[in-house]
Amino acid sequence: MNPILAEITQKYLRTDMPVMGPGDTVKVFAKIREGNKERIQAYEGVIIDRRGSGISETITVRKVFQGVGVERVFPLHSPRLEKIEVTRYGKVRRAKLYYLRALRGKATRIKAKSRQGV
Repeated sequence: MNPILAEITQKYLRTDMPVMGPGDTVKVFAKIREGNKERIQAYEGVIIDRRGSGISETITVRKVFQGVGVERVFPLHSPRLEKIEVTRYGKVRRAKLYYLRALRGKATRIKAKSRQGV
Protein backbone atom coordinates (compact mmCIF):
# COMPACT_ATOMS: atom_id res chain seq x y z
CA MET A 1 0.00 0.00 0.00
CA ASN A 2 1.12 3.51 -0.74
CA PRO A 3 2.70 5.01 2.43
CA ILE A 4 0.67 8.22 2.13
CA LEU A 5 -2.56 6.24 1.77
CA ALA A 6 -1.59 4.00 4.69
CA GLU A 7 -0.94 7.02 6.89
CA ILE A 8 -4.33 8.54 6.08
CA THR A 9 -6.30 5.32 6.62
CA GLN A 10 -4.46 4.59 9.88
CA LYS A 11 -6.09 7.69 11.35
CA TYR A 12 -9.60 6.30 10.80
CA LEU A 13 -9.08 2.71 12.00
CA ARG A 14 -11.05 1.88 15.14
CA THR A 15 -9.26 0.21 18.01
CA ASP A 16 -12.28 -0.47 20.24
CA MET A 17 -13.52 -3.52 18.29
CA PRO A 18 -14.16 -6.71 20.29
CA VAL A 19 -12.82 -10.10 19.20
CA MET A 20 -15.54 -11.57 16.99
CA GLY A 21 -15.98 -13.92 14.08
CA PRO A 22 -18.52 -15.97 12.13
CA GLY A 23 -21.12 -17.65 14.33
CA ASP A 24 -20.95 -15.03 17.06
CA THR A 25 -24.15 -13.23 18.04
CA VAL A 26 -23.54 -9.50 18.13
CA LYS A 27 -25.50 -6.37 18.92
CA VAL A 28 -24.54 -3.52 16.60
CA PHE A 29 -25.46 0.02 17.62
CA ALA A 30 -25.66 2.13 14.45
CA LYS A 31 -26.46 5.82 14.10
CA ILE A 32 -29.54 6.36 11.94
CA ARG A 33 -30.55 9.73 10.54
CA GLU A 34 -34.29 10.31 10.13
CA GLY A 35 -35.02 13.75 8.76
CA ASN A 36 -32.99 16.16 10.86
CA LYS A 37 -32.89 13.86 13.92
CA GLU A 38 -30.24 11.27 14.62
CA ARG A 39 -30.78 8.23 16.83
CA ILE A 40 -29.03 5.00 17.66
CA GLN A 41 -30.59 1.77 16.40
CA ALA A 42 -29.61 -1.62 17.85
CA TYR A 43 -29.41 -4.55 15.43
CA GLU A 44 -28.82 -8.00 16.91
CA GLY A 45 -28.00 -11.08 14.86
CA VAL A 46 -25.44 -13.72 13.90
CA ILE A 47 -22.30 -12.85 11.94
CA ILE A 48 -22.43 -14.95 8.77
CA ASP A 49 -19.59 -13.27 6.90
CA ARG A 50 -16.51 -11.20 7.62
CA ARG A 51 -14.62 -9.85 4.64
CA GLY A 52 -12.03 -7.30 3.66
CA SER A 53 -9.20 -5.93 5.72
CA GLY A 54 -8.09 -2.63 7.11
CA ILE A 55 -10.39 0.32 6.64
CA SER A 56 -12.69 -1.58 4.23
CA GLU A 57 -13.44 -4.53 6.54
CA THR A 58 -17.14 -5.45 6.79
CA ILE A 59 -19.35 -7.94 8.61
CA THR A 60 -22.68 -9.33 7.47
CA VAL A 61 -25.17 -9.78 10.30
CA ARG A 62 -28.28 -11.95 9.86
CA LYS A 63 -31.40 -12.07 11.99
CA VAL A 64 -34.91 -13.42 11.52
CA PHE A 65 -37.63 -10.82 12.04
CA GLN A 66 -41.29 -11.91 11.87
CA GLY A 67 -40.33 -15.06 9.98
CA VAL A 68 -38.27 -13.22 7.35
CA GLY A 69 -34.48 -13.36 7.24
CA VAL A 70 -32.88 -9.91 7.24
CA GLU A 71 -29.19 -9.31 6.54
CA ARG A 72 -27.25 -6.08 6.91
CA VAL A 73 -23.67 -5.31 6.00
CA PHE A 74 -21.79 -3.09 8.44
CA PRO A 75 -18.41 -1.48 7.67
CA LEU A 76 -16.44 -2.07 10.88
CA HIS A 77 -14.52 1.20 10.84
CA SER A 78 -17.47 3.43 9.93
CA PRO A 79 -18.10 6.52 12.06
CA ARG A 80 -21.81 5.59 11.87
CA LEU A 81 -21.20 2.63 14.22
CA GLU A 82 -21.51 3.60 17.86
CA LYS A 83 -20.34 0.27 19.29
CA ILE A 84 -20.50 -3.50 18.84
CA GLU A 85 -21.22 -5.91 21.71
CA VAL A 86 -20.67 -9.65 21.44
CA THR A 87 -23.58 -11.27 23.29
CA ARG A 88 -22.66 -14.91 22.55
CA TYR A 89 -19.70 -16.71 21.02
CA GLY A 90 -20.66 -19.44 18.55
CA LYS A 91 -18.78 -22.59 17.62
CA VAL A 92 -18.78 -23.09 13.84
CA ARG A 93 -16.54 -24.89 11.36
CA ARG A 94 -16.88 -22.51 8.43
CA ALA A 95 -15.71 -18.98 7.72
CA LYS A 96 -18.83 -18.13 5.71
CA LEU A 97 -22.19 -19.25 7.08
CA TYR A 98 -24.27 -18.74 3.95
CA TYR A 99 -25.89 -22.15 4.48
CA LEU A 100 -27.94 -20.61 7.32
CA ARG A 101 -30.03 -18.84 4.67
CA ALA A 102 -31.58 -22.15 3.60
CA LEU A 103 -32.27 -23.43 7.13
CA ARG A 104 -35.46 -22.76 9.09
CA GLY A 105 -36.43 -22.77 12.75
CA LYS A 106 -34.32 -24.66 15.25
CA ALA A 107 -31.91 -25.83 12.54
CA THR A 108 -30.35 -22.36 12.49
CA ARG A 109 -29.13 -22.62 16.09
CA ILE A 110 -25.38 -22.44 16.65
CA LYS A 111 -23.61 -24.15 19.53
CA ALA A 112 -22.09 -21.87 22.14
CA LYS A 113 -18.34 -21.68 22.57
CA SER A 114 -16.71 -21.02 25.91
CA ARG A 115 -14.02 -18.36 25.57
CA GLN A 116 -11.64 -18.70 28.49
CA GLY A 117 -8.78 -16.30 28.79
CA VAL A 118 -10.01 -13.94 26.06
